[in-house]
Amino acid sequence: MAKFGKNSSKEMPAISTSSLPDIVFMLLFFFMVTTSMRETENKVTIRLPQASEVVKLERKDLASYINIGSPIAPLQAQFGTDARIQLNDSFKTTKDIRDFVAAERDAMSEADKSFMTVVIRCDQQVHMGIVSDVKQELRRCSALKIMYCANKTAK
Repeated sequence: MAKFGKNSSKEMPAISTSSLPDIVFMLLFFFMVTTSMRETENKVTIRLPQASEVVKLERKDLASYINIGSPIAPLQAQFGTDARIQLNDSFKTTKDIRDFVAAERDAMSEADKSFMTVVIRCDQQVHMGIVSDVKQELRRCSALKIMYCANKTAK
């Protein structure tokens, strides 16, 4: 009977944590690889119009974005409610588009400069006069590949 008796003096062995740092670093590496950082912060409200035909960008790193719309609520006291042009993280005028395109081209490699695409994200309620002015300025600085951002309609 002594073989089956319980020994209360035995303690539970400690759990081995030697592989825990490996698991933590694997998770950290996974999230670093799969996440992408937001390049710019939207300072204008944009409700995109509906589109019937949509073309997806092949390389998003070659796209430069121009946002056109009214400023977001916290910035309306400073900039008003009229439609504004946002280039990167600041409000600009149509005269600043030439410098914006030049800076974007300089940041690209020589082989990719010809594939640069300008994407115009414009609010539904923006007057076409502003969009026309932006397009004219893009023509003057030879940025001729232009795409318009829109929501895909449900079929």
